[in-house]
Amino acid sequence: MSTTDEKLTKSFYDRISHSYDALADSNEHVAREKGLAALAVSEGETVLEIGYGTGHSLIALAEAVGESGQVCGVDISDGMQKVSEKRVAEAGLAERVKLSVANTPPLPFDDNTFDAVSMSFTLELFPLETIPEVLKEIRRVLKPGGRLGVVSMALTQEGEKDSFLEKTYKWMHQHFPHIVDCQPINAVGFLKEAGFEIKDENNLEIWTMPVAALVGVSPA
Repeated sequence: MSTTDEKLTKSFYDRISHSYDALADSNEHVAREKGLAALAVSEGETVLEIGYGTGHSLIALAEAVGESGQVCGVDISDGMQKVSEKRVAEAGLAERVKLSVANTPPLPFDDNTFDAVSMSFTLELFPLETIPEVLKEIRRVLKPGGRLGVVSMALTQEGEKDSFLEKTYKWMHQHFPHIVDCQPINAVGFLKEAGFEIKDENNLEIWTMPVAALVGVSPA
């Protein structure tokens, strides 16, 4: 992603940070929650969320890791950080959560830091040529045998046709990428190419558009 694209993306999410829940989360939350359930974070683990948005998943993760665990988050938007910090503080979980703002990749964390990494409607925001680099960075910061949970817009299954809404969405992304910024991707293929073993795969949909919820495991 170019510097200009990063600035446009950051500006866009800063602007919508206080209204994002009304714009998108009402449609995304079911898939996001199923993805978190499949990732199965447990007490005492150290977890990273990439693209934490307005912080709903941070709450669930912080509750799952308990007092002995730690949740870190990285997002491109200062606006999202402010919204998330407020939500986490109101939930009484601020001591378990540490949030940062940074362009990704690279990830601003040491090697072998996390037991699990979570991404919900985030991986498909990156240009296709950048996704392998993102996944390489995730493998670097995961501990051996660590888990990656991904919920993303998915490609239509082989033998099936795109719905009208799917076709419209793809057209909008092609022509107005800074408004409709994510794109359907073959998340399973990307994870396998990056060396992850797929342990869990669920095919879902939002408004007739396919969504994948995956858990991949990094080599031990």
